[in-house]
Amino acid sequence: MGRDLAQPQRDAMAKVKKQPRPKAETPKGFRDYFGAEVTERQEMLAKIAEVYHRYGFDPLETSAVETVEALGKFLPDVDRPNEGVFAWQEEDGGWLALRYDMTAPLARVAAQFRNDLPSPYRRYTMGPVWRNEKPGPGRFRQFYQCDADTVGAGSVAADAEICAMLAETLEAVGIKRGDYIIRVNNRKVLNGVMEVAGLSGDEKEAERGIVLRAIDKLDRLGEEGVRALLGDGRKDESGDFTKGAGLGPAQSETVLAFLSAKGADGAATCDRLRQIVSDSEIGRNGVAELEEIAALLDAQGFGPDRIVIDPSVVRGLGYYTGPVYEAELTFEITGDDGKPRQFGSVAGGGRYDDLVKRFTGQEVPATGISIGVDRLLAALRTTGRIGGTAEGPVIVTVMDRDRMADYQSMAATLRAAGIRAEVYLGNPKNFGNQLKYADKRQSPVAVIQGSDEAARGVVQLKDLILGAKIAKEASLEEWKAQPAQVEVPLSDLVAQVRAILDRHS
Repeated sequence: MGRDLAQPQRDAMAKVKKQPRPKAETPKGFRDYFGAEVTERQEMLAKIAEVYHRYGFDPLETSAVETVEALGKFLPDVDRPNEGVFAWQEEDGGWLALRYDMTAPLARVAAQFRNDLPSPYRRYTMGPVWRNEKPGPGRFRQFYQCDADTVGAGSVAADAEICAMLAETLEAVGIKRGDYIIRVNNRKVLNGVMEVAGLSGDEKEAERGIVLRAIDKLDRLGEEGVRALLGDGRKDESGDFTKGAGLGPAQSETVLAFLSAKGADGAATCDRLRQIVSDSEIGRNGVAELEEIAALLDAQGFGPDRIVIDPSVVRGLGYYTGPVYEAELTFEITGDDGKPRQFGSVAGGGRYDDLVKRFTGQEVPATGISIGVDRLLAALRTTGRIGGTAEGPVIVTVMDRDRMADYQSMAATLRAAGIRAEVYLGNPKNFGNQLKYADKRQSPVAVIQGSDEAARGVVQLKDLILGAKIAKEASLEEWKAQPAQVEVPLSDLVAQVRAILDRHS
């Protein structure tokens, strides 16, 4: 039998596998933002920046990438400790990571440029952050934050100012007064409560952690649920048991008294807190700071209808060193379970006097706020302040291919007048497709000019918004009385288009 010389070549070809096409899909935990979403975010951030600027804060843009040392610690995912950031190793052995918040980069900047920056340094920043956590419903690995911080001011006047600015910011973007409340607490007061309850010292760190988590569940579990977690533990409806802090009755009552200390106004709340922490110096100092904040805010006209002293605010108290604050939207929405609930928190912050110290060795006081941009946008959509759609450009249609220069000139005239416009650049053969394109672009007006209109120096303007409304709702008589397409002189193009836009704005 003769040897088949072509066999090895055929075998080699058989082994070469065709490269599969990549899947067109967004990575898990990430999302894409389209037209209206991007526009609405930009407009909202511009309003926020205007308030921050008015308060004397300067913009700062830091690198999206920091050294792992500068970040200081990872945001832990409960199931994967110390893997909370997207990090990679450089050739020199050092590790870099995408920023997981805006505060760690600020601490690095404040330390690196401390001889050049004014002190106090007031900055605001806006942009995406990345967290390498397990994604879930409404929980993404990339999201936007909007922060404002004051570095180098030890006075609680800086904290009061942040709270006042936050209130003005919420109202500036469209959250009505009465639909939000900013709640203020103080880490020092809680430290005093822990001291009075016999929970101070390193050996009590585990118990303090359980107490903090229990306090944070007050809204969901109520007083009895928290009492159980402060004691031996709690069994939920499914039968799962959560181990408690193991506090005695007297210790639990001290913590619960702290949680229920909120009075009719700031003064009454502070009076109750002072009684609870009377044996703790740090606790008394914390109450004095809350009183000063309340007085400063009252002097500026920010009463308890907007900002209140509320001991139930925990807000990661292990991170903060003094006052903490949280902005909560109080209007009701329908939850995933179909039951009404309050919208909840959209911003939070507080005083963190130890963060810059990591770089300089010296304590540098700092305080700031972070707004959850996506949460606030969702709130504005819920209240109807923004609609999730954006008006498209005026579409100049193409009737004659060889007159493209004329159509481009019309679009340029509209743009020069500040009107968003574009020429249809697809295949102009089918005019119906041009109108379908305009519809998909949510265009308010289509400009039409064939050779006959060009010879007479006129254009047809098709009011697409009115046309859609007439097609859906109007009777034949109404349709005749309110035509959606009109002929106007070319010289009146800008004025007539603007009149249509104004009619629908």
